[in-house]
Amino acid sequence: MEILILAASLLALLATAVLIGTMGRPWRLFTAFGESVRGIWANRWPLGWITASVLLVLGLLYFYYLPPGTRIGPEQPIAFSHRLHAGDKAIDCRFCHPYVERSNHPGLPAVEKCLYCHNYIIANHPEILKEHEYYDTDTPTPWVKVFIMPEHVLFNHQRHLLSGIDCAACHGEVRQMDRLQERRLKMGFCIECHREKKATLDCWLSCHN
Repeated sequence: MEILILAASLLALLATAVLIGTMGRPWRLFTAFGESVRGIWANRWPLGWITASVLLVLGLLYFYYLPPGTRIGPEQPIAFSHRLHAGDKAIDCRFCHPYVERSNHPGLPAVEKCLYCHNYIIANHPEILKEHEYYDTDTPTPWVKVFIMPEHVLFNHQRHLLSGIDCAACHGEVRQMDRLQERRLKMGFCIECHREKKATLDCWLSCHN
């Protein structure tokens, strides 16, 4: 979203500059550009420098803007930091995801679980006040899903956890992340892991049951 806003802002700025520079007659720009291209083509050596400069600028913009956008996950309704809670505070994953050892689904933390601590810890923080709004209106926290799996696949959290598979094997080092990145778990990833662990590769017994 941030990239789209930036791109729209740059386009609006460029359009404004063109209108001002051409005194409200933007077609003059194309006429002047055509004459410039003919001049450059007649003397070809600057063409290489211009192309290299454009590619360099685009490359710098790519590495400056895009990688941060790919390393940060979607914004959640409450700014929950896994790095702070699971990393710095060393809170066990099972405190917030209580069903992971006895169910297919780990369970998402209800707002009551958040307020178990935050009724007393930074109780007046703006994000904690959001939690009170959800609680007072009896509204489940609308967490944004970040780990995407096809609907025809049944992943059994209980089975994997009791087999000694660390959460980070699928979820990554969440202890180092503030906002979790969106991740689409695909068949190849599961098959590779099953082969490494010498687990069953039977379609029905493994995933499609």
